[in-house]
Amino acid sequence: MKHTIEVKVRFSETDLLGHVNNSSYFVYLEEARVEFFKKTKPYSKEKSFVVASVKCDFIRQAYFDQILSINTEVVKIGNKSFELNHEILEKETGTCIAKGQSAVVYFNFEKQKSEPIPVEMRHQLEEYLSTKTQTIQ
Repeated sequence: MKHTIEVKVRFSETDLLGHVNNSSYFVYLEEARVEFFKKTKPYSKEKSFVVASVKCDFIRQAYFDQILSINTEVVKIGNKSFELNHEILEKETGTCIAKGQSAVVYFNFEKQKSEPIPVEMRHQLEEYLSTKTQTIQ
Protein backbone atom coordinates (compact mmCIF):
# COMPACT_ATOMS: atom_id res chain seq x y z
CA MET A 1 0.00 0.00 0.00
CA LYS A 2 1.20 3.52 -0.77
CA HIS A 3 0.72 6.60 1.37
CA THR A 4 -0.08 9.68 -0.75
CA ILE A 5 -0.12 13.40 -0.02
CA GLU A 6 -0.60 16.42 -2.26
CA VAL A 7 1.50 19.58 -2.32
CA LYS A 8 0.72 22.80 -4.18
CA VAL A 9 3.93 24.44 -5.39
CA ARG A 10 4.34 27.83 -3.73
CA PHE A 11 6.03 30.78 -5.44
CA SER A 12 8.77 30.83 -2.78
CA GLU A 13 9.81 27.30 -3.84
CA THR A 14 10.74 28.41 -7.34
CA ASP A 15 13.99 29.96 -8.53
CA LEU A 16 15.02 32.59 -11.09
CA LEU A 17 14.46 30.10 -13.91
CA GLY A 18 10.81 29.75 -12.89
CA HIS A 19 10.92 26.10 -11.88
CA VAL A 20 10.98 24.45 -8.46
CA ASN A 21 14.40 24.81 -6.86
CA ASN A 22 16.18 21.52 -6.15
CA SER A 23 16.23 22.14 -2.38
CA SER A 24 12.42 22.34 -2.33
CA TYR A 25 12.14 18.68 -3.29
CA PHE A 26 13.75 17.72 0.00
CA VAL A 27 11.07 19.74 1.81
CA TYR A 28 8.42 17.81 -0.15
CA LEU A 29 10.06 14.50 0.83
CA GLU A 30 10.17 15.63 4.46
CA GLU A 31 6.48 16.54 4.35
CA ALA A 32 5.67 13.13 2.88
CA ARG A 33 7.69 11.38 5.63
CA VAL A 34 6.08 13.43 8.41
CA GLU A 35 2.58 12.66 7.14
CA PHE A 36 3.54 9.00 6.75
CA PHE A 37 4.78 8.96 10.36
CA LYS A 38 1.54 10.60 11.55
CA LYS A 39 -0.38 7.82 9.84
CA THR A 40 1.76 4.98 11.22
CA LYS A 41 2.52 6.68 14.58
CA PRO A 42 5.94 5.04 15.01
CA TYR A 43 7.28 7.31 17.73
CA SER A 44 7.24 8.42 21.36
CA LYS A 45 9.07 11.11 23.32
CA GLU A 46 11.93 8.79 24.26
CA LYS A 47 12.21 6.83 21.02
CA SER A 48 11.49 7.67 17.42
CA PHE A 49 12.79 7.35 13.91
CA VAL A 50 15.57 9.59 12.65
CA VAL A 51 16.52 10.12 9.03
CA ALA A 52 19.95 8.70 8.22
CA SER A 53 19.98 9.45 4.50
CA VAL A 54 17.87 11.17 1.85
CA LYS A 55 18.38 11.06 -1.91
CA CYS A 56 16.44 12.67 -4.74
CA ASP A 57 16.68 12.17 -8.51
CA PHE A 58 15.19 14.98 -10.57
CA ILE A 59 13.36 13.69 -13.65
CA ARG A 60 11.34 16.68 -14.94
CA GLN A 61 10.75 20.28 -13.95
CA ALA A 62 7.87 21.41 -11.76
CA TYR A 63 6.48 24.94 -11.68
CA PHE A 64 4.63 27.42 -9.49
CA ASP A 65 1.00 26.53 -8.77
CA GLN A 66 1.28 22.91 -9.92
CA ILE A 67 -0.24 20.29 -7.67
CA LEU A 68 2.11 17.42 -6.97
CA SER A 69 1.21 13.99 -5.58
CA ILE A 70 3.85 12.30 -3.46
CA ASN A 71 3.56 8.55 -3.05
CA THR A 72 5.50 6.94 -0.21
CA GLU A 73 6.00 3.24 0.38
CA VAL A 74 8.26 1.08 2.51
CA VAL A 75 10.66 -0.93 0.36
CA LYS A 76 12.79 -2.62 3.01
CA ILE A 77 12.50 -3.27 6.73
CA GLY A 78 15.64 -4.24 8.61
CA ASN A 79 16.25 -4.92 12.29
CA LYS A 80 16.85 -1.27 13.31
CA SER A 81 15.96 0.65 10.16
CA PHE A 82 13.77 0.78 7.10
CA GLU A 83 13.83 2.40 3.68
CA LEU A 84 11.18 4.48 1.97
CA ASN A 85 10.75 5.19 -1.71
CA HIS A 86 9.02 8.39 -2.75
CA GLU A 87 7.62 9.23 -6.15
CA ILE A 88 6.68 12.84 -6.92
CA LEU A 89 4.11 13.09 -9.70
CA GLU A 90 2.38 15.97 -11.45
CA LYS A 91 -1.16 15.27 -10.24
CA GLU A 92 -3.06 16.21 -13.39
CA THR A 93 -1.02 14.09 -15.83
CA GLY A 94 0.63 11.52 -13.55
CA THR A 95 4.01 12.47 -15.03
CA CYS A 96 6.95 11.58 -12.80
CA ILE A 97 8.75 14.72 -11.64
CA ALA A 98 11.23 13.19 -9.18
CA LYS A 99 12.06 10.03 -7.24
CA GLY A 100 13.44 9.96 -3.73
CA GLN A 101 14.70 7.51 -1.14
CA SER A 102 14.97 7.82 2.62
CA ALA A 103 16.80 5.58 5.08
CA VAL A 104 15.26 5.82 8.53
CA VAL A 105 16.62 4.42 11.83
CA TYR A 106 14.77 3.63 15.07
CA PHE A 107 16.59 5.67 17.70
CA ASN A 108 16.67 5.88 21.50
CA PHE A 109 17.32 9.54 22.36
CA GLU A 110 18.11 8.87 26.01
CA LYS A 111 20.79 6.29 25.16
CA GLN A 112 21.76 8.08 21.91
CA LYS A 113 21.86 4.86 19.92
CA SER A 114 19.81 2.85 17.49
CA GLU A 115 17.59 0.01 18.68
CA PRO A 116 15.56 -2.79 17.08
CA ILE A 117 12.20 -1.70 15.69
CA PRO A 118 9.45 -2.84 18.12
CA VAL A 119 7.14 -5.58 16.81
CA GLU A 120 4.00 -3.39 16.83
CA MET A 121 5.77 -0.66 14.83
CA ARG A 122 7.15 -3.25 12.42
CA HIS A 123 3.58 -4.43 11.77
CA GLN A 124 2.45 -0.86 11.04
CA LEU A 125 5.34 -0.42 8.60
CA GLU A 126 4.58 -3.75 6.92
CA GLU A 127 1.15 -2.39 5.92
CA TYR A 128 3.00 -0.01 3.56
CA LEU A 129 5.59 -2.53 2.39
CA SER A 130 5.88 -2.64 -1.38
CA THR A 131 4.85 -5.97 -2.87
CA LYS A 132 8.11 -5.85 -4.89
CA THR A 133 10.28 -6.28 -1.78
CA GLN A 134 10.45 -8.37 1.35
CA THR A 135 11.09 -7.79 5.03
CA ILE A 136 14.66 -8.51 6.13
CA GLN A 137 14.93 -10.41 9.42
